[in-house]
Amino acid sequence: MVMKKIAASVMAVAALSLAIAGCGKKDDKKFVVGFDQEFPPMGFVADDGSYVGFDLDLAKEAAKRMGREFVAQPIAWDSKDQELKSGNIDCIWNGFTMTDARLDQYTWTVPYLENDQVVVVKSDSGITSLADLAGKNVAVQKDSSGLAALEDNTALTDTFGSLVEMDSYLNAMMELEMGSVDAIVMDEIVARYEIQTSGKPFSILDEAVAAEEYGVGFLKGNESLRDEVQKAMDDMAADGTMAQISEKWFGSDVTIVGK
Repeated sequence: MVMKKIAASVMAVAALSLAIAGCGKKDDKKFVVGFDQEFPPMGFVADDGSYVGFDLDLAKEAAKRMGREFVAQPIAWDSKDQELKSGNIDCIWNGFTMTDARLDQYTWTVPYLENDQVVVVKSDSGITSLADLAGKNVAVQKDSSGLAALEDNTALTDTFGSLVEMDSYLNAMMELEMGSVDAIVMDEIVARYEIQTSGKPFSILDEAVAAEEYGVGFLKGNESLRDEVQKAMDDMAADGTMAQISEKWFGSDVTIVGK
């Protein structure tokens, strides 16, 4: 009788453990992509409230090819690591720069796009070079590759009057328009798209702060899902789908996969 009770107890504990493990298991039928919803044209909110963008179109097509349900999950950019580690998202796919510091923190696809960190100013500001930023108030997004580029270039940032970290580049552009800041360091692709679509009297300096590449970042060690996504991206590049998506958003094929 005692042995039966012990056996029953062991089985109950095992069943409970399996149930707990089952609750914690991520739904592998979905592909949940974390993105900054204020980062056009990579990912943003359309007039009808839907989530759209170049990166989201790529991710949606990848999900289709992997046989998974695509889910666009907006996140606070400075909370992306927590979102990934907690399992709330499967990857970060939104103009995610492959900086030296980040290369060892995530598992990555190959780069799919090249980009520069540039300086945006008012066209009539009189600022025409990086040297002209001396004494100026410069904005940058929190926890962004733009901030990382500036932190790596203290010779430049030490000349600033102040460096203002903001929640989003859209807010930074509003501050620039109002004159609260004199310049913004941000992604060139985003800057050019915003200037073109908004018609605001902004200009981009010829001198770049840093050159970089975009990739898709996964939780460190998640090579299995990375490999699925990479295959989908390779196939999209090979059959021309990636080029078509690029032409839709940029008017030309600016992708670099397989090139």
